[in-house]
Amino acid sequence: MTLESVQKHNVVNVIYEQMKKNIQDGVWEPGCKLPSESELTQTFNVSRVSVRSAVQKLRDLGVVITHQGKGTYVTREIARYGAFSDNQPILHLSQEEFDDMRVFRQTVEFRCMDLAVEKATDEDIRQLEQALNRMLVSKDDYKKYSQADYDFHLAIVKASHNKVFIHVMESLKNIYIHYLEELNRVLGITLESVEAHIKVFMALKNRDATTASETLNNAMAHNVDAITEVKLTEK
Repeated sequence: MTLESVQKHNVVNVIYEQMKKNIQDGVWEPGCKLPSESELTQTFNVSRVSVRSAVQKLRDLGVVITHQGKGTYVTREIARYGAFSDNQPILHLSQEEFDDMRVFRQTVEFRCMDLAVEKATDEDIRQLEQALNRMLVSKDDYKKYSQADYDFHLAIVKASHNKVFIHVMESLKNIYIHYLEELNRVLGITLESVEAHIKVFMALKNRDATTASETLNNAMAHNVDAITEVKLTEK
């Protein structure tokens, strides 16, 4: 393993490039656990902050994944793609997973929007607006944006006042957030996405189920096209 001591101005990029090279050269193979943060700090002769920032860059590209309490690993998906581009993140969401979530949303969320138009209280609308506001202030952080995104859609389900739908939505929290994080990380947080959520909120506030459903359906159709394009670039 070749890791050079780093003493340069832009240390984060230097560390990132060296770590990326180890992955591309097969020094760190798919499924391999990376050296610990303290080991990387000593090897590169840099601060923990610099190491964390470099690892985060790899994580944002989907090249490595961190399991809490276990460490950071090279994702097995990288074996299918070989060299990776800094501008083309890997989507860690299979076509089947994406399709299953889309069908779930069309089945549950669309019905919940119909119910929300009938049953939403002023407090329900306020919770929906608060989640939307958190999305708007988190546009530069896809993880925070995705959490707020989930809260937004959970607020819609809660506004239906159907206990079964609410329980199902809450039980799928981790899966749902992972789905949103992958979409927002790879496709980016677009103006179209933000505007669609605002439009859904206004439609529900105005008790317009048709516009709310049409807006969400169009946004999901756009995601289908975008995911298809990403999958084509991965082949």
